[in-house]
Amino acid sequence: MTSLRRGVRYAVLLLITAVFVTPLVWMLLTSLKTYDNAQQDPPSWLPNPFSTYGYDQIVNNTANPVLRWFGNSLLAASLHTLLVLVTASMAAYALARLRFRGRKLSFALIVGTLFLPPTSLIIPNFVIAERLGWIDTLTVVVVPGAASAFGVFFLRQFFLSIPQELEEAAVLDGANHWQIFFQVLLPLSKPALATLAVLSFLTNWNDFLWPVYVLFSPERLTLPAGLGLLQGAYVTDYPVIMAGAVLASVPVLILFVLAQRHIIQGVSRSGLKG
Repeated sequence: MTSLRRGVRYAVLLLITAVFVTPLVWMLLTSLKTYDNAQQDPPSWLPNPFSTYGYDQIVNNTANPVLRWFGNSLLAASLHTLLVLVTASMAAYALARLRFRGRKLSFALIVGTLFLPPTSLIIPNFVIAERLGWIDTLTVVVVPGAASAFGVFFLRQFFLSIPQELEEAAVLDGANHWQIFFQVLLPLSKPALATLAVLSFLTNWNDFLWPVYVLFSPERLTLPAGLGLLQGAYVTDYPVIMAGAVLASVPVLILFVLAQRHIIQGVSRSGLKG
Protein backbone atom coordinates (compact mmCIF):
# COMPACT_ATOMS: atom_id res chain seq x y z
CA MET A 1 0.00 0.00 0.00
CA THR A 2 2.87 2.34 0.83
CA SER A 3 4.46 1.75 -2.60
CA LEU A 4 1.13 2.35 -4.33
CA ARG A 5 0.57 5.58 -2.43
CA ARG A 6 4.08 6.74 -3.26
CA GLY A 7 3.56 5.91 -6.94
CA VAL A 8 0.30 7.88 -7.04
CA ARG A 9 2.02 10.79 -5.33
CA TYR A 10 4.85 10.82 -7.87
CA ALA A 11 2.37 10.55 -10.75
CA VAL A 12 0.46 13.56 -9.47
CA LEU A 13 3.69 15.54 -9.03
CA LEU A 14 4.79 14.65 -12.57
CA LEU A 15 1.41 15.74 -13.92
CA ILE A 16 1.61 19.07 -12.09
CA THR A 17 5.20 19.53 -13.32
CA ALA A 18 4.11 18.86 -16.90
CA VAL A 19 1.32 21.44 -16.61
CA PHE A 20 3.76 24.15 -15.55
CA VAL A 21 6.75 23.17 -17.71
CA THR A 22 4.93 22.53 -21.03
CA PRO A 23 4.20 26.23 -21.78
CA LEU A 24 7.84 27.10 -21.06
CA VAL A 25 9.09 24.38 -23.41
CA TRP A 26 6.64 25.54 -26.11
CA MET A 27 7.83 29.14 -25.68
CA LEU A 28 11.49 28.13 -26.02
CA LEU A 29 10.90 25.92 -29.06
CA THR A 30 8.76 28.53 -30.80
CA SER A 31 11.50 31.13 -30.30
CA LEU A 32 13.80 28.84 -32.32
CA LYS A 33 11.45 28.56 -35.31
CA THR A 34 11.37 30.50 -38.54
CA TYR A 35 8.45 32.81 -39.21
CA ASP A 36 6.84 30.39 -41.68
CA ASN A 37 7.38 27.38 -39.41
CA ALA A 38 5.68 29.17 -36.52
CA GLN A 39 2.66 29.99 -38.69
CA GLN A 40 2.04 26.51 -40.08
CA ASP A 41 -1.20 24.68 -39.36
CA PRO A 42 -1.34 22.30 -37.58
CA PRO A 43 1.51 23.59 -35.38
CA SER A 44 4.57 21.43 -34.82
CA TRP A 45 6.44 21.08 -31.57
CA LEU A 46 9.96 20.91 -32.95
CA PRO A 47 11.41 23.72 -35.08
CA ASN A 48 11.96 22.69 -38.69
CA PRO A 49 14.55 23.96 -39.25
CA PHE A 50 16.07 25.37 -36.04
CA SER A 51 16.58 29.10 -36.48
CA THR A 52 17.80 32.11 -34.49
CA TYR A 53 15.55 34.39 -36.52
CA GLY A 54 13.61 35.62 -33.46
CA TYR A 55 16.76 36.47 -31.49
CA ASP A 56 18.36 38.11 -34.51
CA GLN A 57 15.33 40.38 -34.85
CA ILE A 58 15.57 41.35 -31.18
CA VAL A 59 19.28 42.16 -31.31
CA ASN A 60 19.15 44.07 -34.61
CA ASN A 61 15.81 45.85 -34.15
CA THR A 62 16.60 49.56 -33.77
CA ALA A 63 12.96 50.66 -33.76
CA ASN A 64 12.18 48.43 -30.76
CA PRO A 65 15.32 48.27 -28.58
CA VAL A 66 14.49 45.09 -26.65
CA LEU A 67 17.93 44.86 -25.03
CA ARG A 68 17.53 48.44 -23.77
CA TRP A 69 14.13 47.49 -22.33
CA PHE A 70 15.76 44.49 -20.68
CA GLY A 71 18.36 46.74 -19.03
CA ASN A 72 15.68 49.20 -17.90
CA SER A 73 13.65 46.40 -16.31
CA LEU A 74 16.69 44.90 -14.62
CA LEU A 75 17.74 48.25 -13.14
CA ALA A 76 14.21 49.23 -12.08
CA ALA A 77 13.42 45.85 -10.50
CA SER A 78 16.74 45.75 -8.63
CA LEU A 79 16.37 49.27 -7.19
CA HIS A 80 12.72 48.64 -6.34
CA THR A 81 13.65 45.44 -4.50
CA LEU A 82 16.35 47.24 -2.53
CA LEU A 83 13.90 49.98 -1.47
CA VAL A 84 11.28 47.41 -0.44
CA LEU A 85 13.80 45.55 1.73
CA VAL A 86 14.89 48.77 3.46
CA THR A 87 11.43 50.20 4.15
CA ALA A 88 9.72 46.91 4.99
CA SER A 89 12.44 45.65 7.33
CA MET A 90 12.52 48.88 9.34
CA ALA A 91 8.74 49.13 9.61
CA ALA A 92 8.45 45.43 10.48
CA TYR A 93 11.05 45.77 13.25
CA ALA A 94 9.19 48.70 14.78
CA LEU A 95 5.87 46.86 14.67
CA ALA A 96 7.30 43.59 15.98
CA ARG A 97 9.64 44.77 18.73
CA LEU A 98 9.03 48.39 19.71
CA ARG A 99 6.25 49.35 22.11
CA PHE A 100 4.45 52.60 21.21
CA ARG A 101 0.93 53.96 21.26
CA GLY A 102 -1.11 53.01 18.21
CA ARG A 103 1.17 50.12 17.20
CA LYS A 104 -1.67 47.64 16.66
CA LEU A 105 -3.80 50.21 14.85
CA SER A 106 -0.88 51.11 12.57
CA PHE A 107 -0.32 47.47 11.72
CA ALA A 108 -4.04 46.95 11.05
CA LEU A 109 -4.11 49.95 8.68
CA ILE A 110 -1.04 48.71 6.83
CA VAL A 111 -2.52 45.23 6.38
CA GLY A 112 -5.84 46.80 5.40
CA THR A 113 -4.22 48.42 2.36
CA LEU A 114 -3.66 44.91 0.97
CA PHE A 115 -7.39 44.73 0.30
CA LEU A 116 -7.34 47.78 -1.99
CA PRO A 117 -7.46 46.89 -5.70
CA PRO A 118 -4.13 47.99 -7.25
CA THR A 119 -5.95 49.56 -10.22
CA SER A 120 -7.74 51.96 -7.87
CA LEU A 121 -4.38 53.56 -7.04
CA ILE A 122 -3.28 54.23 -10.61
CA ILE A 123 -4.86 57.70 -10.95
CA PRO A 124 -3.71 59.12 -7.57
CA ASN A 125 -0.23 57.66 -8.09
CA PHE A 126 -0.10 59.16 -11.58
CA VAL A 127 -1.09 62.61 -10.27
CA ILE A 128 1.57 62.46 -7.55
CA ALA A 129 4.25 61.24 -9.98
CA GLU A 130 3.35 63.99 -12.46
CA ARG A 131 3.66 66.72 -9.85
CA LEU A 132 7.04 65.31 -8.79
CA GLY A 133 8.23 65.32 -12.40
CA TRP A 134 8.77 61.57 -12.50
CA ILE A 135 6.62 60.77 -15.56
CA ASP A 136 8.58 59.05 -18.35
CA THR A 137 11.57 58.32 -16.09
CA LEU A 138 12.67 55.07 -14.47
CA THR A 139 12.05 56.64 -11.07
CA VAL A 140 8.31 56.34 -11.65
CA VAL A 141 8.55 52.54 -11.87
CA VAL A 142 10.99 52.23 -8.96
CA VAL A 143 9.64 54.34 -6.10
CA PRO A 144 5.83 53.86 -6.16
CA GLY A 145 5.07 50.64 -4.37
CA ALA A 146 8.41 50.58 -2.55
CA ALA A 147 6.57 50.89 0.77
CA SER A 148 5.26 47.34 0.58
CA ALA A 149 2.41 46.47 2.94
CA PHE A 150 2.90 42.78 2.21
CA GLY A 151 6.62 43.13 2.94
CA VAL A 152 5.91 44.73 6.31
CA PHE A 153 3.42 41.99 7.20
CA PHE A 154 5.71 39.19 6.01
CA LEU A 155 8.83 40.41 7.82
CA ARG A 156 6.92 41.26 10.99
CA GLN A 157 5.69 37.68 11.21
CA PHE A 158 9.23 36.43 10.70
CA PHE A 159 10.70 38.79 13.31
CA LEU A 160 8.13 37.57 15.83
CA SER A 161 9.36 34.00 15.32
CA ILE A 162 12.90 34.97 16.41
CA PRO A 163 13.46 34.35 20.16
CA GLN A 164 13.37 37.64 22.03
CA GLU A 165 16.05 36.34 24.42
CA LEU A 166 18.64 37.05 21.74
CA GLU A 167 17.76 40.72 21.79
CA GLU A 168 17.67 40.82 25.59
CA ALA A 169 21.21 39.41 25.63
CA ALA A 170 22.28 42.10 23.17
CA VAL A 171 20.72 44.79 25.39
CA LEU A 172 22.71 43.47 28.36
CA ASP A 173 25.83 43.86 26.25
CA GLY A 174 24.93 47.53 25.68
CA ALA A 175 23.40 47.32 22.21
CA ASN A 176 20.85 49.92 21.13
CA HIS A 177 17.89 49.40 18.77
CA TRP A 178 19.94 50.08 15.63
CA GLN A 179 22.61 47.59 16.66
CA ILE A 180 19.99 44.96 17.52
CA PHE A 181 18.29 45.53 14.17
CA PHE A 182 21.44 45.38 12.03
CA GLN A 183 23.55 42.88 13.99
CA VAL A 184 20.95 40.50 15.46
CA LEU A 185 17.68 40.49 13.53
CA LEU A 186 18.82 41.07 9.95
CA PRO A 187 21.50 38.32 9.93
CA LEU A 188 18.93 35.86 11.30
CA SER A 189 16.34 36.98 8.73
CA LYS A 190 18.21 36.11 5.54
CA PRO A 191 15.59 33.51 4.46
CA ALA A 192 12.73 36.00 4.86
CA LEU A 193 14.68 38.82 3.21
CA ALA A 194 15.60 36.57 0.27
CA THR A 195 11.98 35.52 -0.13
CA LEU A 196 10.73 39.11 -0.05
CA ALA A 197 13.48 40.15 -2.48
CA VAL A 198 12.40 37.53 -5.01
CA LEU A 199 8.71 38.41 -4.69
CA SER A 200 9.40 42.14 -4.98
CA PHE A 201 11.68 41.64 -7.97
CA LEU A 202 9.05 39.51 -9.72
CA THR A 203 6.28 42.03 -9.02
CA ASN A 204 8.24 44.91 -10.53
CA TRP A 205 9.76 42.84 -13.35
CA ASN A 206 6.37 41.57 -14.54
CA ASP A 207 4.46 44.83 -14.06
CA PHE A 208 2.78 45.83 -17.30
CA LEU A 209 -0.11 48.19 -16.56
CA TRP A 210 1.72 50.91 -14.59
CA PRO A 211 4.68 51.30 -17.01
CA VAL A 212 2.26 51.56 -19.93
CA TYR A 213 0.59 54.56 -18.24
CA VAL A 214 3.72 56.43 -17.17
CA LEU A 215 6.44 55.61 -19.74
CA PHE A 216 6.15 57.09 -23.22
CA SER A 217 9.64 57.22 -24.79
CA PRO A 218 10.62 53.96 -26.53
CA GLU A 219 14.09 54.00 -24.97
CA ARG A 220 12.67 54.26 -21.43
CA LEU A 221 10.16 51.41 -21.63
CA THR A 222 10.51 48.35 -19.43
CA LEU A 223 10.47 44.89 -20.97
CA PRO A 224 6.82 43.88 -20.32
CA ALA A 225 5.52 47.18 -21.68
CA GLY A 226 7.93 47.12 -24.61
CA LEU A 227 7.12 43.56 -25.66
CA GLY A 228 3.58 44.70 -26.40
CA LEU A 229 4.99 46.79 -29.25
CA LEU A 230 6.28 43.64 -30.94
CA GLN A 231 2.68 42.63 -31.60
CA GLY A 232 1.81 43.89 -35.07
CA ALA A 233 -1.57 45.32 -36.05
CA TYR A 234 -2.27 42.60 -38.62
CA VAL A 235 0.57 40.06 -38.31
CA THR A 236 1.92 38.31 -35.22
CA ASP A 237 5.60 37.38 -35.42
CA TYR A 238 5.57 34.54 -32.91
CA PRO A 239 9.31 33.70 -32.97
CA VAL A 240 10.20 37.31 -32.11
CA ILE A 241 7.59 37.56 -29.36
CA MET A 242 8.62 34.22 -27.87
CA ALA A 243 12.30 35.18 -28.04
CA GLY A 244 11.44 38.30 -26.04
CA ALA A 245 9.50 36.19 -23.55
CA VAL A 246 12.48 33.83 -23.16
CA LEU A 247 14.72 36.83 -22.53
CA ALA A 248 12.27 38.11 -19.91
CA SER A 249 12.13 34.75 -18.10
CA VAL A 250 15.89 34.19 -17.79
CA PRO A 251 16.58 36.56 -14.82
CA VAL A 252 13.51 35.25 -13.00
CA LEU A 253 14.61 31.62 -13.33
CA ILE A 254 18.18 32.42 -12.27
CA LEU A 255 16.96 34.37 -9.26
CA PHE A 256 14.62 31.59 -8.18
CA VAL A 257 17.30 28.90 -8.50
CA LEU A 258 19.76 30.93 -6.42
CA ALA A 259 17.23 31.82 -3.71
CA GLN A 260 15.16 28.61 -3.66
CA ARG A 261 16.52 27.32 -0.35
CA HIS A 262 16.02 30.67 1.39
CA ILE A 263 12.50 30.99 -0.02
CA ILE A 264 11.44 27.65 1.47
CA GLN A 265 12.93 28.55 4.85
CA GLY A 266 11.38 32.03 4.82
CA VAL A 267 7.87 30.85 3.95
CA SER A 268 7.99 28.00 6.48
CA ARG A 269 9.01 30.26 9.36
CA SER A 270 7.15 33.50 8.63
CA GLY A 271 3.86 32.25 10.07
CA LEU A 272 5.04 30.46 13.20
CA LYS A 273 4.07 33.26 15.54
CA GLY A 274 1.51 36.01 15.20
